[in-house]
Amino acid sequence: MKRILIIEDDLDIAELERDYLQLNGFKSEIVQDGLQGLKKAVSGLYDVVVVDLMLPNKDGYEIIREVRKKLEIPVLVVSAKGEEIDKIRGLDIGADDYLTKPFSPAELVARIKSHIRRYERLKGPTLASELLQYKGLEINTASHKVFVNDKEVQLTAKEYDLLVFLAANPNIVFTKEHLFDTLWGSEYCGDTATVAVHIQKIRKKIEKDPANPEFIETLWGTGYRFNS
Repeated sequence: MKRILIIEDDLDIAELERDYLQLNGFKSEIVQDGLQGLKKAVSGLYDVVVVDLMLPNKDGYEIIREVRKKLEIPVLVVSAKGEEIDKIRGLDIGADDYLTKPFSPAELVARIKSHIRRYERLKGPTLASELLQYKGLEINTASHKVFVNDKEVQLTAKEYDLLVFLAANPNIVFTKEHLFDTLWGSEYCGDTATVAVHIQKIRKKIEKDPANPEFIETLWGTGYRFNS
């Protein structure tokens, strides 16, 4: 399910956008404050950002600029500012589309679908691997961030690499030897116990109950498997 972030201080308009998007199979979230909206927009959690230009604490132009520094996702402006200069400025700094209020919610949905299709064509086969999602666990390989129930968790570089490898190959059993050779290499001064230590650390950060893991399962005498 594609996730849409709506940054709009007019709650009536925001809820109208959200309702139409949800009816069309999108998961939508509303933020009414520009500063908070910016933090969420650059988190890597969303597939599309829909933003107003006139917002409290941080205007839409600044949000578009910051998103464009970090992400290539579609950004659509929905604004009461209908002058041609406003549209040109919004598109010039990185917005992909511009709708003027009052607008047709159905048209907004159609444009979002169109931009998602175009984005997926441009990204090609790499897009699917950028966001790995399993039961509340989200791994964004574009931003190298991991979230559990929308809360970011901090992993070391090697913990992250190990988690991504397992999550990208779900339901396949890997021996400790295979994981060690793949992620550490023969030149590393250590042994397969290193894998077990890193698995333990990852479980403490992503599992609800590390003693009874839901994601990374141990198959005694064989290895580890990521359950999708």
